[in-house]
Amino acid sequence: MECSPENVQKTPAGGLHNAPPALAKTIRIIDGLSVVSGKIVGWFIFPMVFSLVFEVVARYLFNAPTIWAGDVSQILYGMFFMLGSAYALQRQQHIRTDFIYGKWSIRTRGMVDAALYILFYFPALGFFLWVGSDFAYRSILFNEKIVTSAWMPIIWPLKLAIPVSTLLLLIQGVSELLKSLFAARTNVSLFEETAGSET
Repeated sequence: MECSPENVQKTPAGGLHNAPPALAKTIRIIDGLSVVSGKIVGWFIFPMVFSLVFEVVARYLFNAPTIWAGDVSQILYGMFFMLGSAYALQRQQHIRTDFIYGKWSIRTRGMVDAALYILFYFPALGFFLWVGSDFAYRSILFNEKIVTSAWMPIIWPLKLAIPVSTLLLLIQGVSELLKSLFAARTNVSLFEETAGSET
């Protein structure tokens, strides 16, 4: 017996339009915060590239290497990497074993994701926030500098990025947990077909 198109059960297309209004609003607010923070952090790429280009030109064209460009580029790259992590999570860009994950139903993905967020993600990041906050506080308190550098730049902005990025990840994690719980309960994804386009 052939199945007509009418008899084929289709999985609803993903997207926040599937969620109740209150849930959709909450997710949009959290996702919006991650998107805004990610776009702000994205501007760090310009001074980072500038410092690298300046060093190359000064060193190889004028034989006048700087003592600051390497430190600036490393500090900015570290901040760029950490502070952009919540944005990457919102855009579904973190590494996942898709060859297994992709074969699961939406409900199974939701159940597994929710369990992992609750059991590992939030406890680990909560601990990391606690340790990172103390780490950053002490660095700010003593106006810590990189003593191995001839320039000796302050390092506390980079260390401050540790608790800030962790907090952003925790906040975005709430959105991801809500999406996972909804998928586990309804077998409907709140993710759009294009990653991150739900904002």
